[in-house]
Amino acid sequence: MEQIRWLLAAAGVEFEEEFLETREQYEKLLQDGLFLFQQTPMVEMDGIKLVQTRAILRYIATKYNLYGMNMSDRALIDMYVEGTTDLSLFILPFPFLSPEDQERQLVTIKEKATKRYFPVYEKVLKNHGQDFLVGNRFSLADIHLFETILMAEEKVPTILNEFPLLQAFKTRMTHIPTIKKFLEPGSQRKPIPDAKYVETVRNVLQMYHQLKPSP
Repeated sequence: MEQIRWLLAAAGVEFEEEFLETREQYEKLLQDGLFLFQQTPMVEMDGIKLVQTRAILRYIATKYNLYGMNMSDRALIDMYVEGTTDLSLFILPFPFLSPEDQERQLVTIKEKATKRYFPVYEKVLKNHGQDFLVGNRFSLADIHLFETILMAEEKVPTILNEFPLLQAFKTRMTHIPTIKKFLEPGSQRKPIPDAKYVETVRNVLQMYHQLKPSP
């Protein structure tokens, strides 16, 4: 859900949250037919129960003018978001791995970020010389890249050392008022998952028990 929190916060949208803390809560929602594909997260907005993270992100981005000006912009935004999503999928499972597997996964995260994904965004910023990724307008692509940078830095603090334009991009993003507010203590931004969170997810969703590092 954190990707969605980031987008809502960046758009300046206030939102309420409901958390699943027991398997029984989850099963009750399944029985009521509220999860279209039997998965979380779900967002209720404009009288619609939205599921599937990418569909939710696109709906919110479109509603709040964070999804480009035309089809070409949206195609670029989608491509950049898919790239940062791919990278984030190496990071998100990290808390659910054993200590030994976490060490191996750190190597993978650094390798993927610095050799495959971050060079792309560094090149985009260099080629057009603008502040944001698409059309020089703040968009979903920027929000998602910024969040992914922070996620990667939590695991490898020096991961941006070879990317000066991404370092400057990160600084610009922290000065956007809605982003700055979300980074402040007391916001709805969630901390790095701890042992209690990991155990709750495992119990509620009955998954991530045998997770292995990504190749």
